[in-house]
Amino acid sequence: MKFQYSKWQPSSSTDEQKLQQMLSLFSYLVVQTSGDVQEAFEWLKQLAQEYGLFNEDMSMEDLIKKLKEMGIIEDADSGYQLTQRGVQRVRQDALREIFTSLKKAPDGAHETPFTGKGVDRLSETRKFSFGDQPTNIDLTSTLTNAFKRDGIDDFTLKEEDLEVYETEFQTSCATVLMIDISHSMILYGEDRITPAKQVGLALSELIMTRFPKDFLALVVFGDEAKLVSINELPFLTVGPYHTNTRAGLQLARNLLRRHPTANKQIFMVTDGKPSAIFEPNGRLYKNSFGLDPKIVNKTLDEAVACRREKITITTFMVARDPYLINFVEELTKANQGRAYYSSLNKLGEFVFVDYIRNRRKKFSSQ
Repeated sequence: MKFQYSKWQPSSSTDEQKLQQMLSLFSYLVVQTSGDVQEAFEWLKQLAQEYGLFNEDMSMEDLIKKLKEMGIIEDADSGYQLTQRGVQRVRQDALREIFTSLKKAPDGAHETPFTGKGVDRLSETRKFSFGDQPTNIDLTSTLTNAFKRDGIDDFTLKEEDLEVYETEFQTSCATVLMIDISHSMILYGEDRITPAKQVGLALSELIMTRFPKDFLALVVFGDEAKLVSINELPFLTVGPYHTNTRAGLQLARNLLRRHPTANKQIFMVTDGKPSAIFEPNGRLYKNSFGLDPKIVNKTLDEAVACRREKITITTFMVARDPYLINFVEELTKANQGRAYYSSLNKLGEFVFVDYIRNRRKKFSSQ
């Protein structure tokens, strides 16, 4: 029997790696098609023809069969649809895609520079105080204190002998991610909504798996603002809407007000200037040209209200028009928050770097 070998190339991939690559590509296309599995398959076929994605080892039919076996898709009247497991897979792939761009850093789990009630033990010890966990008692130091006082023969243990390990203070955070779904997110031949949705999917997967005690809400804003569940996010579409930034901030602030944690923040992903607000009578006042003083001032008032409630707004602009930058600078100044003017392919990196960094800051309750 003869075997034929070829030279290994860095770009070579195993069958499992090829499958994972195809699954990641499928996840991205599903997000881009707002959850339309059939349309995602059509796009995948076109890409396969252009770039030779399939071969004798894996065909389109093989991929579909594998997706069904893994429980990612299921039969539906229109062909196929995502399952609950499929939605989770999309979140996981979005998280993996974004984190591949992050720089190497020490392991993190929302640690802060402060000692206090936490999980991870430090090497330092201190005297026991009421409320300390018994599992954190340093047995060696405790027994040494007792022996020093009474000796081994007359051993007794008193409360003042007890020493416990310091633990690293760990904080929780309440975050609202605001995503702009106004019409400009798909105008000018540039898809800006897909990267924004990927950020939402990845952030939700991060929090649910790594930081389950954290609160995360997803708010979309166009003519109005509404709360969107995690499972709805892949299917999110852009409408013929204006940009009611004020309504989004109001809803986000109301959501965060219900959570007692000291760390509250809003991540707002947008490419446009505010162009609409609701008047006291409920009528939608809009100006498609944007930067209407009436709309801008009301939006800045909401940014100030967030600041007073210690809610930091971090704005991620996916456009660099000078007049847009001027507005964001005004909003950031009013809120004393942060702003990033990022390209679409760096959007996720900025969001996650800033999110993890915020967990290392202990906000004052004053």
